[in-house]
Parts: sequence; structure tokens; C-alpha cells
Amino acid sequence: MTETKKVVTRFAPSPTGYLHIGGGRTALFNWLFARHHGGTFLLRIEDTDRERSTDAAIEAIFEGLRWLGLEWDGEPVMQFARQARHRDVALEMLAKGHAYYCYASQAELEEMRELARAEGRPIKYDGRWRDRDPAEAPEGVKPVIRFRSPEQGETVVQDHVIGEVRFANDQLDDLIIMRSDGTPTYNLSVVVDDHDMGVTHIIRGDDHLTNTARQSQIYAAMGWDAPEFAHLPLIHGPDGAKLSKRHGALGVDAYRDLGYLPEAMRNYLVRLGWSHGDDEIFSTEQAIAWFNLESIGHSPSRFDFDKLESVNAHYIRQADDARLADDTLALMARLQGWDATPELRAKLIEAMPGLKERAKTLIELGKAARFLIAQRPLALDESATKLLNDEAKGILARLLPSLEALHDWTAEDSEGVVRAFAESENLKLGKVAQPLRAALTGSSVSPPIFDVLATLGRDEALGRIKDQAA
Repeated sequence: MTETKKVVTRFAPSPTGYLHIGGGRTALFNWLFARHHGGTFLLRIEDTDRERSTDAAIEAIFEGLRWLGLEWDGEPVMQFARQARHRDVALEMLAKGHAYYCYASQAELEEMRELARAEGRPIKYDGRWRDRDPAEAPEGVKPVIRFRSPEQGETVVQDHVIGEVRFANDQLDDLIIMRSDGTPTYNLSVVVDDHDMGVTHIIRGDDHLTNTARQSQIYAAMGWDAPEFAHLPLIHGPDGAKLSKRHGALGVDAYRDLGYLPEAMRNYLVRLGWSHGDDEIFSTEQAIAWFNLESIGHSPSRFDFDKLESVNAHYIRQADDARLADDTLALMARLQGWDATPELRAKLIEAMPGLKERAKTLIELGKAARFLIAQRPLALDESATKLLNDEAKGILARLLPSLEALHDWTAEDSEGVVRAFAESENLKLGKVAQPLRAALTGSSVSPPIFDVLATLGRDEALGRIKDQAA
């Protein structure tokens, strides 16, 4: 890498759908590389496909990047708005002899393809208008503009991940750079935009490798310095097949709604194809300090939900209780209509130390915290129903007076009362605590039961026990 050149990276999604997880990783790698070098991370929306590009998809990209914590520098560049500039470059290439008008009809092109198939040759344009005089053009045919690709030699791409890649020029045909309706094509627009935006490093999926060869030729024809390239192996599913929706190829917003924390997603995604020794858990600050292109793996990485959940559970345990309560309340309010009152927030913060020890996602936190908003009489799940048999209800009935006599309603004091009661009844603590948990939460799983008693408060807790006591 040329150290004297300020690093400028970019993320350039097409707004034809959600920001998928592979795109999120690409954005993250570009962001990390720019931040590592004190450079600039730009965002370009490639919205030239007017039929499929939507404002909703553009907003989803913005929201997804912001949720991941990947703030870009400056205003986003909208590619469609730059079409006049792209056309000017196409016409400049035409004037310099690096491009030419092609009048081949659709019927001719299809005949060309069929012949190539029949002869077992690669399907590519045969250059029939490359050296013809436009005066021979048929009337009424609007031409495309094709790039005059070199016919001899090789195009060499030096890649930070893959290494040196060579393309025989006779295998790269004369691509269209401007359609007959005057709209520029992808490969031209990308080169012009990257040049004008001062992009120094392009980090993207290795499915763009052939595009890189074509774009390198356009840079050379225009006399522009090409950026440095790093092509990322794609993300596969756990079975090694190309990542699909069944593997977890969801939008970034879906992972937010599944209850993952953005810092956990960043940690997981950066390890999905990049490594720093054996480190698995590290902060975003460490990732910025350590990130380099040379440590990107050469093989496709495999998406693993179990690993993601493990990383997320770590970050949940480390997170501030108030922050977790706010995030959980916001998620549950949006997805399940919770009324996020100040009182509920206070109770959730109080219960959070016990809740977050078991939870892998914010959704699990919300489910475990449902006892806080449950209305009397509680609906019991199957496990709680089994626990609250006649014997258990009798135990609760005998315990009730001791709890009612408590002066200070704290977890410590209630634990003392319950332990003393169990000892007096010659019962193991679990024989009392499990029915108590079922009565208070409607489930057999909860935060520590004495924390639950304290969080619910005297009146609500005693009321729930009375509802279930024999």
C-alpha cells in the first residue's frame, strides 16, 4: 500500500432490497480499513436501476449501517444523479478512440450467441462494429457505445487477498459502456464515480473479480490511477453452500429484530473471514487497531448462528443494565406492543443482573422479563402447571404467612424467610423455590427467585402467591 496516499474506501450498495448480511460485512471491512488508517469511509448508493431502486430500500441501507455503528463520512453519493458525468466520459472515450458505436441488432446478437453455443465457444461479442465506418450504419438504429478492449496480452489485477490474477484479453469482449437510450452501464459508472470520489481502496466480494479486470482496462484507457483492490471470499452457510435465506441471509434489520447487539454483530462479522491470531472476542477499538487486508482469509467463511448467539450472549453479559433495559423495551414495544413505562423500565433494570446471565438475545431477555408485565391471575405454561400440583400449592399456602410478616421486602430478607421455612418443613430449598417461581412468573425458568420477589414488590408478589396457593 502507498503510505503517502490518504486512504479512501467506499461502500456502494444497490437499493433494490434490504441491506443483507454480506453487504454489512463488506461495509464493516471498508469502515475498519479507513478508520485504521485515519482515512475516509464514503457511501455511494448505486440507484441507476430505476425500476428496482426504491426510497424504502435506500432508507433501509441507511438504518442498517447506522444500527451497525458504521457512520459514513460526508453526504451519500447518489449514482443516478451523476449520469451526465458518466455520459461525458463515455463520449470522451469515443472521441479518443477507446470506444466505438455498435449498431448490432438484438437479432444479430442472439444469432451470435447461438453460433457460439453451437461451436462450444465462450459467448461474447465478436467485435463486428469495432472497425466499421458508422456511415455503414442501418437507418433508424440507435447504437450503443462499446469499450474498445485490448485484444492482445493480459490484464493483471494485483489483489491484497487473492494475490496476482491474470485475465487473457481475448476472453474479455468489448463491453457496452452506454446503452442505446443514453444510459451509462454499471462498469463505466463505477469507474467514473470511484475516480471522482478519490477512492484509493476497493474492498468487495470476489464475485466482482471479472468486473475488476474490465474496470482496470477503463482506468488505463482514461489515464487514471486505479485503486488498490481486495476481493473478499463470499459467506457460505454452515453446509458449505452459498449463503441463502435458509442459512441466515437476512437483512441487517432482521438481526436487530432478532435481538442481537450491534457490537456483537460487528465482532462476529469481522471474524467472518478475518482473524487476529486466536482472538474471538474483541472490542471495536481493537478491531480498528488490528485490521489489515493481509489477514483476510482466502476461503469462504461459514455463517454459524450458534457462534453468533455465543458472541451476543457475551456482549449481553457485559452490557450496562440500563442500556439493556432500554434496548429490550424498545424492541418489545415495537414487536409485541409493550407499554414501556418508566415503572416497567425501573423494574427491568432491577431484574437485569439475573436476566442477562441466561439470555443470548434481547428477545430472550424480553421473554424472560414477561413476568414483570403479566396480569393476574397469571397464565401458566406447561412446566409451571406441572410444578403447581396439590402438594406444591399446600407448601405455598403454608409459606404465605411468613412472607406476609416480612418487614423489609428485599431479596436478602425474603431468602432468609424461605430458607427458614424450608428447614422447618424439612424440605430441600428447591421444593419451595420451584413452586414459588411458577406462581410468581408462570414459568419454571426465571432470574433468581428472591430477585423476582424483590422486583415485583410486596403487593404484587403476595397476590400472585395467593392466586396459586391451596
